[in-house]
Amino acid sequence: MSVVWTQVALAGLWGGLVALERKAFLQAMLSRPLVAATIMGLLLGDVPSGLAVGLLLELFFLGTANLGASLPENDTLAATGTSAAAATLTAATGAGSTPAIWSLAVLLFIGLGRVGRRADRLLEGYSARLARLALASAESGNLSRAVRQNLWGMWPHFVLYGCLTALCALVGFFVEPLLQALPPAVIRGLAWAWPAMASVAAAIAAQGSHARRAPLYAALGAAAVTVAVVLLLLREHR
Repeated sequence: MSVVWTQVALAGLWGGLVALERKAFLQAMLSRPLVAATIMGLLLGDVPSGLAVGLLLELFFLGTANLGASLPENDTLAATGTSAAAATLTAATGAGSTPAIWSLAVLLFIGLGRVGRRADRLLEGYSARLARLALASAESGNLSRAVRQNLWGMWPHFVLYGCLTALCALVGFFVEPLLQALPPAVIRGLAWAWPAMASVAAAIAAQGSHARRAPLYAALGAAAVTVAVVLLLLREHR
């Protein structure tokens, strides 16, 4: 049981840190889905799940990124929550990481991007008010108070997204009986769903690039990802 709570705590800590990195601190691309999910897998002892989930979500959100003043889906929360759930689900099964687990985690938690967008919108008002107060404090010469107000503006992001990620990690442990109860045909279907989702994500990423030959690049990307994942699955089944 202590291992369970340790993994939940690690997931929440990393989820909160990259939420801060995405909005206000450092901004060194650690919050990108590929990086955030891979490091999550490393922290929870399941790098394959983190890398697989991160790669798929990186391609997916790369092609659907919103530009301008519109508020995009929170790709960081989707990546950390999904990879945390996949890693804890793998740990609960006691077996190795599999494409079926990756597919199930993505299907269950891909909606976190929209949840994060709603949370971002709720936090924007609070952060904006503190930013105005901090600016007023700085203009009046009270720099220490301005720093404190800026720090208070960061904490809600850390706490909220850390808790959401930790909850996803905890849910991963409870999903394990559901996975074990699925018929073998459904498990095989989930395994083969992975290359399908990866190929679609690759196509979306290529199409979203707006290149002159985007449809061709989308088809080639989808085909390449499909072939690579199918070869990987065939190799694992030998």
